Amino acid sequence: MAAIKGLGRNIPYLRQQFAALLGNTSTSVKFICVVVLFSYCLSFSTETVRLLSVTPGYLLPPAFWIWTAFTFCFLEIHFWEVCVDIVTVGLCGKLIEPLWGAMEMMTFFAIVNFGVAVLSALFYLFLYMCTNDPDLLFDIHIHGLTGYIAGVTVAVKQIMPDHILVKTPIGKITNRNIPLMVWVMGVILWLFGLLEGTHPTMFLSGILISWIYLRFYQKHNNGTRGDMADNFTFASFFPNVLQPPIAVVSNTVHGFFVRIGICRKVVRRFDMSNAPPGLIINLPGIDPHDSERRRQIALKALSERLSKDHAKPWQQERAKKHSPVPPAVSIPIPDTTTPKPLASPLIPQVSVNIHNHTSTAT
Repeated sequence: MAAIKGLGRNIPYLRQQFAALLGNTSTSVKFICVVVLFSYCLSFSTETVRLLSVTPGYLLPPAFWIWTAFTFCFLEIHFWEVCVDIVTVGLCGKLIEPLWGAMEMMTFFAIVNFGVAVLSALFYLFLYMCTNDPDLLFDIHIHGLTGYIAGVTVAVKQIMPDHILVKTPIGKITNRNIPLMVWVMGVILWLFGLLEGTHPTMFLSGILISWIYLRFYQKHNNGTRGDMADNFTFASFFPNVLQPPIAVVSNTVHGFFVRIGICRKVVRRFDMSNAPPGLIINLPGIDPHDSERRRQIALKALSERLSKDHAKPWQQERAKKHSPVPPAVSIPIPDTTTPKPLASPLIPQVSVNIHNHTSTAT
């Protein structure tokens, strides 16, 4: 009773915080939050949960309840999950939507959730094939935005990979560590019985689907697709010690998909306008020694041309000095009489003869 009374007293404060979180967000963000709240009211019906959530045995043929792949993400059966979903969607509206736009954010929302539904159902089908347990097909109900939350962590890692969240004695926790860390925590909570087994499955599926979309298929305003940055590889989700073997496996899988035509070969583009001075790029089919020889020849020709350009002003000045001088003209200078100093009784008088000379220019 005390907890209920305390919650009742905090309802105005919680309402104020939710209003501030969802303020200045798009209609799509508010629509998702409203549908999640409405679906939580429907979750008290067992039949509604079965009809709206993804059941692996019903999603796959012959039942093929395909609509559940679009409705399962809005259904939550715990109120704390509803709060987490609303906070996550609100943060997306504040952080990701201004960068991507409302349409791209809704596209990302739809692709990630649909991919999570299909990939999670295939995972439980694989477990059924290994254990022959029919409960894995018909007693498992996949629902909620756990997969989309995983996709948001991947998107934040892409946008701000080196943003420091917490400093610990063993190191710094940045956005690049969040996806794998949250998944490991979910597995630990599931092992202790504090979390349903569908949450780690959905979270891992969300990481894979969102990374594949952002890495290879997301279309940008400049016409390019994906993000081939070195800090957004699949191995970058793991600690530095594990990155080399993970990179070998992931590159092998990608190469196999390229061969069978599922994925396209990675083509890197370089913007040479921002390249540092002294950068040398070796193109296929060109010998590096031949390129160096051509560069030396070009530098020598440029040096000779610059030396010739600098020598031209000196040659002109030298030509002026050695040019024939016109004959000199004699100009007479009139004689000037130097005034005699006044006699002074204190200074003895000395007679000085000043001869005026007439100078002529020859």
